[in-house]
Amino acid sequence: MKRLSFMFAAFLVTFSSLALATDGLVVTKSAHSVAVTMDRVETLAKQRNFAVIARINFAAGAARIGKALRPTELLIFGNPQAGAAFMQCAQTAAIDLPLKVLIWEDESAQVWLGYNDPEYLARRHGVAQCSVVNNIHKELADLAEAALVP
Repeated sequence: MKRLSFMFAAFLVTFSSLALATDGLVVTKSAHSVAVTMDRVETLAKQRNFAVIARINFAAGAARIGKALRPTELLIFGNPQAGAAFMQCAQTAAIDLPLKVLIWEDESAQVWLGYNDPEYLARRHGVAQCSVVNNIHKELADLAEAALVP
């Protein structure tokens, strides 16, 4: 029964992500605020030896010019070993690197975590069979899953 419950939960997470995936963007609901979700993603990225390059708070930037924007943050991070391997498959992949995670609050106060699907990026750059893509996909999915644990 536990296995069946786990499989159902995994299906729901996958289904909710797939239902919102558009043009290569993987999107999953978060039960946390934007700031807490981003703090968790950033901490996990550092623990997993990703180089964190920047954390951008778009709402704070908008406020500086007198504009209102719901909470929206972007984390830019990467792993030079994986990134270089991806670029060896297609140098044009560099336009989509380093990796990014976007976290935002929608008009109904639901928080979302999104990132570019590496498999989509590989197809975009004509290297769908690039061996590192599966590893990048798994790392991003694992990072997102760990950050979203209640």
